[in-house]
Amino acid sequence: MGARGGGGAGDVLRDRADEGPGGGNIHHRLRRGRGRQDAEHLGLSEGHLPDPAPPKRGGTLLYVPQGVWLTGSFNLTSHMTLFLAKGAVIRATQDTMGWPLIDPLPSYGRGRELPGGRYVSLIHGGGVRDVIITGENGTIDGQGDVWWNMWRQRSLRFTRPNLVEFVHSRDIIISNVVLLDSPFWNIHPVYCSNVVVRFVTILAPRDSPNTDGIDPDSSSEVCIEDCFISTGDDLVAVKSGWDEYGIAYGRPSSEITVRRITGSSPFAGIANILVEHITLFDVGIGVHVKTNAGRGGYIKNVTISDVSVSGARKGLRIAGDVGDHPDDGYDPAAVPAVDGVTIRNVWGEKILQPGSIEGIKNAPFTRVCLSNVKLFGEGPGEVPWKCGAVTGAALGVQPGPCPDLTATADAMGFCSGAF
Repeated sequence: MGARGGGGAGDVLRDRADEGPGGGNIHHRLRRGRGRQDAEHLGLSEGHLPDPAPPKRGGTLLYVPQGVWLTGSFNLTSHMTLFLAKGAVIRATQDTMGWPLIDPLPSYGRGRELPGGRYVSLIHGGGVRDVIITGENGTIDGQGDVWWNMWRQRSLRFTRPNLVEFVHSRDIIISNVVLLDSPFWNIHPVYCSNVVVRFVTILAPRDSPNTDGIDPDSSSEVCIEDCFISTGDDLVAVKSGWDEYGIAYGRPSSEITVRRITGSSPFAGIANILVEHITLFDVGIGVHVKTNAGRGGYIKNVTISDVSVSGARKGLRIAGDVGDHPDDGYDPAAVPAVDGVTIRNVWGEKILQPGSIEGIKNAPFTRVCLSNVKLFGEGPGEVPWKCGAVTGAALGVQPGPCPDLTATADAMGFCSGAF
């Protein structure tokens, strides 16, 4: 990592071993410089952190002090803490021509935006465990505008880089940092387990394309809580690959909890998902569960509760026709099974349309429960719900729900426990 500002080239910052975790840790020192040319001084001549020999006790602490530190993509290693002090900024280079490429994820078959490989994330961990990214609310700045402009101009050669990505990893904690202007998705744990993201702020302009906040992907045992997210796309989008490639890879997302999130974007879910205590403002869609023919798999046992929405084009949407396909090889007969979606204790104001629940023809959504859902517009009349290919029940819903959710005995029993 090079540095801009503060101190002349070659001034070595003092080792902060005394401020890190207990003894036995390796502490990397940063050297202030004047830009990318100083990367060699940090052992980053190829844009990657060195892989130190494992210590007898403890792990590795990379302490980033106050200042702006310019860098290309770099890797994290197991048993490592990346600590950003107050006022520290890790800033991504905008040299897109020199950005490294990696293979596409096997559950996607190609880059998410374009065929072929994809640009590696700014901060990357592959096959690691016991890694912490934390600090005193220091900033990781993706400088994504150059990538967004390439997307708008259709001049991208490969899929844009995420800001932080972990692949085939476990025991990951990300806390007390600010993520700013990611080129693509912000935090992407894929094929991971035991991941915690808390007390994180994620910011990007509303018109920044595909700047999802946190996207657990084919991952399990994930907890996301107490975050503020305001981006150009989803706050949290739970994924499990893409069409036939995701089906072939066969690793679902499960055991995911999302709670106490404030921000301005929608949600998506897959299996055994709990989303609760969410505050949304000025969004396109408040609560959003989405899939499409060709995805296969399932969305089941999803509970979304205690949501407040102020200002939305649509308060709630469960849809079976959202998303594109990687290629023409997808199977349109591979329809997802959507069953057991409960949405309860939702209050909204300034809502243009309360919502829509539209399943897939010949594969209706089942056991969809709306309980204590109040979505109010600003006009004198009520805008109706829009529903199709769905069965379930609705209790205490305003405005009145669509007839598809009239309570049968089975649906009523399923939904009555949602209060």
